[in-house]
Amino acid sequence: MELTAQHQVESQSWLARNKWLVIIGAIVAGSIFYAFLTNDRVTVAVLASTIRQSTPLILGALCGLIGERSGVVNIGIEGQMLLAAFIAFLANVYIGNLLAAVVIGALVGALLGGLLAFMSVTLKMDQIIGGTVINILAVGLTGYFYVTGLTTKGKFQPIPLGPLAEIPLIGPVLFRNPPITYLAIILVFVIHYFLFYTRWGLRTRAVGEHPSAADTVGINVFRTRYVNLMLAGSIAGLAGAFLTLEGVGSFERLMTNGRGFLALAIMIFGRWTPIGAWGAALLFGFLYALQTQLQFSGVNLPPQFIGSLPYIMTILVLAGFGGRARPPAALGTPYEKD
Repeated sequence: MELTAQHQVESQSWLARNKWLVIIGAIVAGSIFYAFLTNDRVTVAVLASTIRQSTPLILGALCGLIGERSGVVNIGIEGQMLLAAFIAFLANVYIGNLLAAVVIGALVGALLGGLLAFMSVTLKMDQIIGGTVINILAVGLTGYFYVTGLTTKGKFQPIPLGPLAEIPLIGPVLFRNPPITYLAIILVFVIHYFLFYTRWGLRTRAVGEHPSAADTVGINVFRTRYVNLMLAGSIAGLAGAFLTLEGVGSFERLMTNGRGFLALAIMIFGRWTPIGAWGAALLFGFLYALQTQLQFSGVNLPPQFIGSLPYIMTILVLAGFGGRARPPAALGTPYEKD
């Protein structure tokens, strides 16, 4: 009897802590069930678009997650994505090799991650200011060097995964996507495993929670933060490459459109965990997909309201959830070695 009562209490407390995740799961499950019963092409298209729209968001959230798990705030994700998108676009224009352009975009993101590490770890600048510098730098460089009329040598196309792509509903949604979309989903589980089940993950979390204790046991706090910020930057660079080489196929000024800042909200919503962040990214991706479908369907609502749906959700998430989420203890604090 006592064990049953204790189990009920634990179940209730879990639901109370994770009610937002339960709501998301119910919405997604309901959408899939409805699509399965009706075989509605519009619903299938919205779900497939949700996966693609969530790709830059989850990549940006993974970037912020790795940095903040190391104790460094990164609000420069927007700038990392924007500049990487621009350089990857130019690389594809002049080189004509999509794979090489993606690698170059990731390297640009890693370089900006190294710049953030230099400012926040070596110079011990305020980390918010360091991220703002990156955002301003990216906007200035892309705006100054942007040239109209350039066209890419194609973009990544969906790759059906054999018989899996023919499964009703699930096939078109999960198994008929371009390569960066697949890679983003794989990275969610790879980073989750490495963060919570490997020595690198243990050291990363130790540096983000208690850097002086980590230093005491022989972990190089400065090197760990440098490496992790550059790794995180390369993931943000991959998100930028997605926008120009897979999502749109061209570059426009300020084309990231606030996705880097949304990624931070997604990271908080996901409680600084990759799988939780992916769930939140799918929710925001669904809102982007729904917004597009509503506009195509001619719904009699002001376009400004429809376009603001993801940002309204950001405010609701941060107001209702952000205060209860616990960030890494040493987040935002430069480490001073004794």
